[in-house]
Amino acid sequence: MPKKILEHFSVEHVQLLNEAGGIDPSDRFAISQFSEKRFKDFYESMALIRAIDEKALNLQRTGRIGTYASIYGQEAIQVGCAAALEVSDWFFPAFREAGLSVLRGMPIKNIYQYWAGDERGNVASDHQHDFPVSIPVGTHIPHAVGAAWAAKYKKDPIAVLTAFGDGATSKGDFHEGLNFAGVFKLPVVFVCQNNQWAISVPLSRQTATATLAQKAIAYGFEGIQVDGNDVLGVYFTVKAALEKARRGEGPTLIECLTYRLSDHTTADDAGRYRSKEEVAHWLKKDPLTRLKTYIETHCAWTETDETLLKERVNQQVAEAVEAYELEVPLDPLGMFDTLFETLSPELLRQRETLVNRLKEEKDGEAQ
Repeated sequence: MPKKILEHFSVEHVQLLNEAGGIDPSDRFAISQFSEKRFKDFYESMALIRAIDEKALNLQRTGRIGTYASIYGQEAIQVGCAAALEVSDWFFPAFREAGLSVLRGMPIKNIYQYWAGDERGNVASDHQHDFPVSIPVGTHIPHAVGAAWAAKYKKDPIAVLTAFGDGATSKGDFHEGLNFAGVFKLPVVFVCQNNQWAISVPLSRQTATATLAQKAIAYGFEGIQVDGNDVLGVYFTVKAALEKARRGEGPTLIECLTYRLSDHTTADDAGRYRSKEEVAHWLKKDPLTRLKTYIETHCAWTETDETLLKERVNQQVAEAVEAYELEVPLDPLGMFDTLFETLSPELLRQRETLVNRLKEEKDGEAQ
């Protein structure tokens, strides 16, 4: 029986800065617009994110914040995306994009405040076009698509970017969002931080496809895979996708291939389901190490520069921790104030229980 080929497709893999900190001569033109200062700024941004992350882990272990989702190993994606976004663009984060939010203008103290359970840390400033952290996996993807649809309807020449992990690609929200974006050719860029593990579920148990990027093909638009530990590759790929979106040429799915070097959260023990050898293999691909190697070779970066950088970022983080810990705690009863115009009988009972508990704690302290 004769067969007709309806469609051919391929998925491009992008890498500019390799694991050894080198750039292929054929890619030199792509980065010729980068000054030494730009390379150093990218490195400093990644160093700041790592310092923020390390301090958050320390704060959690000493009981000063609650459960925290580490960024360790995924800094290049966040710096590349932040540099590619315009201030006027909208960003919809999941829960592992704290670094991107800081680079977009979120005060560092807000990160610690949020993970301590204080929702004031989740409030962006008026000029920052960022939505709040989304803890439920993938549910923010349709929200981002809705914002992109609104932008297209209003003829607002902006783009929307939403980031999520590989686990979100197993959720219906992902597929519904991509399908809608493809049908209506919306100005949205989907960035998947494929860190190989959806908590304890490996990528091989989530999909039979060779890439996550190719899932875009089913919805009628381009999917690209980029080395997520290569900040240059991420930057240029995301920048091109955002520009395409602003021109009205529709969405793009970008799979950033990376690895979660830490546990899923501080409530997890990744040593129970993955080997030390696997972690060591990915540690050799550390995004900070490879960019540091490049700037040492090509941008006259010295040990003195490194020392001064660490002092600067550590000072920023220390000031943020102090500002966070000086915040006056919220009244716990405030959680009931904006739920409903009239509280239900069950919520009234819960509020009364909390009132009594707070009174008992206050009386106990007074004794």
